Amino acid sequence: MFAGIDEVDWASMEHAYGPADDVPGLLRGLASADPAERESALDGMYGAVHHQGDVYDCTLACIPFLLELVVDPEVQDRGGLVELLTSIGGFDLDEEEIDEEDVEGAANYAMAAAAVTAGAGVFFELVADEDPGVRLAVPMALATLHRHPVRVLALLRERLPVEPDEEVRLALVEAAGRVALRHRPLAGRAAQWLSRLAADPRSPGLRLAALAQLARCAPDALPGDVVRVVAGLLGELRPAPDVVAGGPDPVEAADPVEDPGGPGEPAEERGAPVTLVGQVRALSAPDSAGRTAPWTADLLRTLHVGLDDRVTDRTALLTDQLRSPDRRQRIDAVRMSSGLIRAWRGSYEELVHLVGVQLADPEPRLAEAASHVLEELFGLAAPAADALAARVAADPGSWVKEWASGPAGLGSAVKALARLGDARALPALAAALERAEVPHDVGFAIGHLGAAAAPLAGVLRRGLGRLDLDEGVYDRANPLLGGVTALRAGEAAPEVLRVLRGAPEYRGEWLRTSALRALGSFGPAARCAVPELRSLMRSRPGTPAATEAARALWAVEGDAEAVLPVLIEGMRSEHVHEQRPAVCALGRLGARAAAVAPALRALLHHDELWLRVEAAIALWEVSGRTEESVPVMLAAWEKNRHVRVRVAECLAQMGVAGAGSDAARALRAELASVRRHNAMDGGYGSHDTHEDEKLLALCRQALTGTTGKGPTT
Repeated sequence: MFAGIDEVDWASMEHAYGPADDVPGLLRGLASADPAERESALDGMYGAVHHQGDVYDCTLACIPFLLELVVDPEVQDRGGLVELLTSIGGFDLDEEEIDEEDVEGAANYAMAAAAVTAGAGVFFELVADEDPGVRLAVPMALATLHRHPVRVLALLRERLPVEPDEEVRLALVEAAGRVALRHRPLAGRAAQWLSRLAADPRSPGLRLAALAQLARCAPDALPGDVVRVVAGLLGELRPAPDVVAGGPDPVEAADPVEDPGGPGEPAEERGAPVTLVGQVRALSAPDSAGRTAPWTADLLRTLHVGLDDRVTDRTALLTDQLRSPDRRQRIDAVRMSSGLIRAWRGSYEELVHLVGVQLADPEPRLAEAASHVLEELFGLAAPAADALAARVAADPGSWVKEWASGPAGLGSAVKALARLGDARALPALAAALERAEVPHDVGFAIGHLGAAAAPLAGVLRRGLGRLDLDEGVYDRANPLLGGVTALRAGEAAPEVLRVLRGAPEYRGEWLRTSALRALGSFGPAARCAVPELRSLMRSRPGTPAATEAARALWAVEGDAEAVLPVLIEGMRSEHVHEQRPAVCALGRLGARAAAVAPALRALLHHDELWLRVEAAIALWEVSGRTEESVPVMLAAWEKNRHVRVRVAECLAQMGVAGAGSDAARALRAELASVRRHNAMDGGYGSHDTHEDEKLLALCRQALTGTTGKGPTT
């Protein structure tokens, strides 16, 4: 083993963190008899040599040695090495998008795929290895890397009847689905086998795995009553009734993770390596421990991915799961409900109600998961409003969440209730405002309550009035300024003006912006601030503060003659992020800013998409003409989905009669889509569902024209 390893010029190569001269030590560590050393070495391979999936020259040089390691029965934990090789060699240039800047790196990926594929024959020898961990990893390696998929599919079918380990059997089925996806001519053959497995009554887990893979590679082959079938299988996979109904709770019983070092002795103090692999294992242990079928959640997630836009079926499955007597199945269902609602449009009233029911469960992990889901739903959480209110009232200790690092924030249930505009959140928000450290997000929560939050104006004023205007004031002031801005609490103008005048040097620009926006929201009620606003416009020409002061002055006094030159100067800034606020403000002036129409027209061809959109909207607002603006907005609509809400806001004001038939077609196409406009594979934002629901409402408004209005005058 490791013949020739010292002849490789490792020092001339690099990995993610510099010279690769430590790679021989990592490779030798993978073969160590010490489990901690093996884990540390594997962590180093993923962290440096194969960092975030990258392939370096040193990664390529490791492949022959890794192939030697996986076939040596004396080496422990070889399943992890099979997975590492699968990751290194599994990059498919036909499946992945390569950016222009990554073309050079793509050559390394191609060479890695070729090198690992050339040695993939060794995996045939390992399919019956004595180590279950190796057998678990090998099926996916074969499906991903081997050049002869017909042989692979035949081997998977031959191995299944004699494989004793249930989890490995599921991996064999998953690999068959992978083969069918990568080699479409084999999909029919794989689907026939999977369909037979799905109908075999002997193993509910295997049946569920087969259905999940059918959903991925041959959804038309799924049984018509797939919801009923899966619900029945989940029933079979639940723990025995006496485990669910009596004895220690299976979720709570799984919480303590056995520490081999003995009680009361933290791993860090014993010198055990803190590795990413170990951390992932520790995080997943509570979810897996104590489950009769710990792989059920993964199978269901795969099934949901395969069902794709069959929202009704997916909703029915989750609804059934949320009624399960097994808390673990309900935890899985809550988490999967979040993914479904976030990505797909549908009718979710019953599902959301059942998520709300989980808030009253005594298992904290289940209740917490439910509150996090509801927090992201905003208005869609309405069917759970009473459950949220009951949870908030019953648990004042959860109103504010403290973090080891970073500012305190509101608890999920409080945020969810406030985002519904429900006044029952007021006691929690009032208590949060009385804290020495006001939660950073309290201002946003107040914004969703609207007029219902008016009783909080007094405590907001008191908070602003007693602020120490020192270097750290921004973090303390911003939540309070956000609150008075949301309430348009003009009576707080003196306190806001005090903050504006006393803004320190550190983060002072940010603080001034927040204070100026608050004053602008007050309108004429902030007349006491007019001298300060005019002074800021004169003393800070061409700065964001001058632009914000001009916007506030327009809202307070309506003096177009005073603010127009300042906003024009802001529009001419060299920085796009400074131009956009000025352009937006010019649009609000309406016809009084008609003189800037040529300058706005020039910005319709700017390189920055968002600036083009804001210029197009402002051009319509100052000129009242749509023919130049609408094509720019619709082109941006097609190019960047994240701009659609802003465009739809303008189209709703224009109405389709003004915007034209092209706009109507875009709006109708959006309403016809089942997929949310901002749904992302592998990522999401906490406001995605809210933004998409807002887009749908604006599209309907624009098409009906019932609330459309003309440009500002």
